Amino acid sequence: MIIPNRLKKGDTIGVVAPSDPIIGDNIEEIQRAKELVEKDGFKVKFSKNLFSNSNEYSASAKEKAEDINNMFADKEIKMIWCAKGGENSNSTFEYLDYELIKDNPKIVCGYSDITSLTNMITAKTGLVTFSGTNFKTIATDETDYSYKEVLNRFAKCSLDLGKEESGYKTIKEGYAEGELIGGNLCLTKGMVAGKYKLNFEGKILFLEELGYETDPALASNFLYYMKQNEVFDKIKGLWIGNYQHESEIALEKIVLDVIGEEYSFPIVKSNNFGHIETKTVIPIGTKAIIDTNVDEKVKLIEQCVR
Repeated sequence: MIIPNRLKKGDTIGVVAPSDPIIGDNIEEIQRAKELVEKDGFKVKFSKNLFSNSNEYSASAKEKAEDINNMFADKEIKMIWCAKGGENSNSTFEYLDYELIKDNPKIVCGYSDITSLTNMITAKTGLVTFSGTNFKTIATDETDYSYKEVLNRFAKCSLDLGKEESGYKTIKEGYAEGELIGGNLCLTKGMVAGKYKLNFEGKILFLEELGYETDPALASNFLYYMKQNEVFDKIKGLWIGNYQHESEIALEKIVLDVIGEEYSFPIVKSNNFGHIETKTVIPIGTKAIIDTNVDEKVKLIEQCVR
């Protein structure tokens, strides 16, 4: 496990766009986010291809990977913050310099489609990465909750998981300890098998999903695919985040239908990560505990920045 250095006032944050292009209103939103971060005493550096849309649906895979590699190579950059989510951050896998990343460990943060990138970097290098708000989102959120969570985790080295509005509840009782892995359900499902598959053995899996794009039947499809590929035979615990669909069917109901009584691992639900305002920052690659017998049902037990 490689732990990145904490963020300090005056440090430079590099912004990259591994998913959808930064076009239209996104350009102004990115500039507003930059102003917010600079007001707090940090510097912001945009990657060379941040505003590229060379494929007309995103920058090319090589452009995206070039930006990520350059940010890791740049000694000035202390944190790499992904601009927004989208559809195809996995396109970078072929072109990332994993040895360069391993030799220049830095904070990497993002959520949604960035799930692919962060989990793969951790899998290939051992660098702890982070599921947290995207850069653009701090300018578009109605509150500063998620931005404060970023500062608490990376600048103050806090291990709190956004307790204030977490709303933890037990779905299945138990106790588990393991490294955290996961993020968005759709993207995690995409790394269950194949050349870039993840190792779920002994892990605590955290999952959220965007109900606007994924109806309950499709969420069930994703979860059954994971079951059929033995993910639930390997994990030690499951932590469910936000899922809001017009049907009002809860993700935990879908999960319970999929896993039935076949598995004994604990399952908890919370309201502090996913496609919502209240996004805490979850480290990928460090250990956590699930304990359904206490109020703080998920707890980080290892430092994730130093």
